[in-house]
Amino acid sequence: MRMDDNMMEYGQIGMAMAKHFDSVYYVDHESGQYKEFVRMQALEDIGASKQGMDFFADIKETAVKCAHPEDIRTVLQFLDKDNMLKNLSHNGSYSAVFRLLLNGRVEHVRHIEILCEDKKHIICCLENIEAEIREKTDQERDLQSAKRMARLDELTGIRNKNAFMEYARSIDDMFGSDKKVEAFGIVMCDVNDLKVINDTRGHSFGDEAIQRASRMVCDNFKRSPVFRIGGDEFVAVLVGDDYMQREQLFLKLREESLANRRSRSGPVVASGMAVFDPDTDKCFDDVYKRADELMYENKSGLKNMSKRDGFANMEKANTPIPDERKRQLDGMFGALYTVAGGGYVYINDMKYDFSRWALPLIDDFGMESEYMYHADRIWQDYIHPDDLEVYRKAVDTAICGNAMVTPIYYRARRTDGTYVMLTTRAFILSDSNGDPEYFGGIIIQQ
Repeated sequence: MRMDDNMMEYGQIGMAMAKHFDSVYYVDHESGQYKEFVRMQALEDIGASKQGMDFFADIKETAVKCAHPEDIRTVLQFLDKDNMLKNLSHNGSYSAVFRLLLNGRVEHVRHIEILCEDKKHIICCLENIEAEIREKTDQERDLQSAKRMARLDELTGIRNKNAFMEYARSIDDMFGSDKKVEAFGIVMCDVNDLKVINDTRGHSFGDEAIQRASRMVCDNFKRSPVFRIGGDEFVAVLVGDDYMQREQLFLKLREESLANRRSRSGPVVASGMAVFDPDTDKCFDDVYKRADELMYENKSGLKNMSKRDGFANMEKANTPIPDERKRQLDGMFGALYTVAGGGYVYINDMKYDFSRWALPLIDDFGMESEYMYHADRIWQDYIHPDDLEVYRKAVDTAICGNAMVTPIYYRARRTDGTYVMLTTRAFILSDSNGDPEYFGGIIIQQ
């Protein structure tokens, strides 16, 4: 019986298949005779036969014309007659997904082979699933992106606390197995005075400080994972080359932090480093706690150093003093001037590094204004070089002792270029937290 003898039956097959597929062939696998009932336009464009006497030869010829070069081997194997019949004898149907080049575009298709009940005929179906593949790809990409974002810190772009906890667990899993725990170190970092920056300069300045600190840590440990685990806390887990060079890199980090403290031009980061000891450490947290303790020791040292330099909160040094603080400073200056009974009076708001100095001193020594930011730097330029050490030690004593100090003597340069001997008595006023807030004194010319 020829296929044309049952066109009504074939037409019904075609109508049913057309609802689901883009191309449908009805094939007599014994004779090779075939007929197409649903036509894909792309096959029309490449001149694929609608019917013929050798389906397996013709379909391979069509496949070579339109299959993606990387998929041709798979397609030809799928369409091989012996291979097709072997698969159909076991399952009754089978399918494969591959790519075609159609009208200059890559399209994913699903090819399905179905063995009819008479065991003589095969229905070959082709379905364009490009939209399905793209949707699946988009979903997978969105899922991966969501997972990735869940592990990234939004502000700095580095890995966050979630990622850190996963990383720590992966190390702990090695402790509990036969796997060898590779050498690693942990560097804990904490941005100094972040709360002060947020409270006095605003959260945008605080965010910038966090971002700059993040870059600072990442730039020092370029080949190791770095995590932001809190508002002002960072952790670098040193591995590989960074671990081998840990001492040099850690020293560089601390030196950069000290340089920023001196210049007041970048983040001041307290840090501590600990190294995994296979003989004593039983988990990741053992190393982490040691690094954390060392970081807090360094943080305390930096805070004391800041006080000795005369600045309880260095980040405020470039912040304009609020009007209310300036009025308070003026009131204190007036009271000090009244009780001093002579001499040059000065007082400094250490939270903003803003000072008011007596006008007679401004006139006698040629300073620019009675109101000054960074007055300590300006005044030291007037002190005789041989007397600078004495002056600085006296200031350190006043700040660390939080009290009146023994009068000191030093020489300072007047407007006419001559040096005169001065004596100074300084004092410190602290805030409710015990941190130095005002630094003042009286300078008397001998």
